[in-house]
Amino acid sequence: MSRVVRAALFQAAWTGDSETMIAAAERAARDAAAQGAQIIGFQEVFNAPYFCQVQEPEHYRWAEPVPDGPTVRRMREIARELGMVIVVPVYEVEQAGFYYNTAAVIDADGSYLGKYRKHHIPQVKGFWEKYYFKPGNLGWPVFETAVGKVGVYICYDRHFPEGWRALGLGGAEIVYNPSATSRSLSAYLWQLEQPAAAVANEYYVAAINRVGVEEYGDNDFYGTSYFVDPRGQFVGEIASDKDEELVVRDLDLGLIDQVRQQWAFYRDRRPDAYGPLTQA
Repeated sequence: MSRVVRAALFQAAWTGDSETMIAAAERAARDAAAQGAQIIGFQEVFNAPYFCQVQEPEHYRWAEPVPDGPTVRRMREIARELGMVIVVPVYEVEQAGFYYNTAAVIDADGSYLGKYRKHHIPQVKGFWEKYYFKPGNLGWPVFETAVGKVGVYICYDRHFPEGWRALGLGGAEIVYNPSATSRSLSAYLWQLEQPAAAVANEYYVAAINRVGVEEYGDNDFYGTSYFVDPRGQFVGEIASDKDEELVVRDLDLGLIDQVRQQWAFYRDRRPDAYGPLTQA
């Protein structure tokens, strides 16, 4: 049975301050809503630059509480006004010394449903994330939203299949993957890994990247954000590799049942044999 959700994602260039980034996200949400979108997601730490290109204590200033910080509070107002589900990736401070790379999920009535904290934290040139973030400790929640079951996996997480599978086992129908990835490191993986994850786990993936070169390094964020379906096929065109862009696509969630009946990957799993995969 067809069950179509009109979904959006917004890839943005850093404007120079949080206020204008949040304003740009608000405009994108309103534009998406005017096109009939029922859900939208933004890029990794969307209201800040990708400060992890350097290791400097000044950048702890970008962190705020979730859900009680100003950005999530504002996005809750927008969600309520527009009747739209919003995935809001921010830098979270829980208490002194406890910082996470986090995404809040807000339902279409403005209610805060919960958050996902990034599990896998890189520490390589241009991506010094262990300096800023503790590993996530909230598992892989799947949120019951007005549009269906939504999960989140953040950037570097995408290289690890275990979380993708956990989200599928939790019933996810759409997984948003907010990212900040540059041409020089792993660009060729961008259009390979998320489609493969969508196929292996038989759900939709929204892959969101930021775009442009920012002030704290020479990482060239290449955009090319997209939606991919459970067959691994792109839904419409891929976004620009240079320019800010709002992507709005229709996702037929009925396709999930069709694919799971045809390919039956969940039926043929062997969790009884997978014990060695989790041994240290």
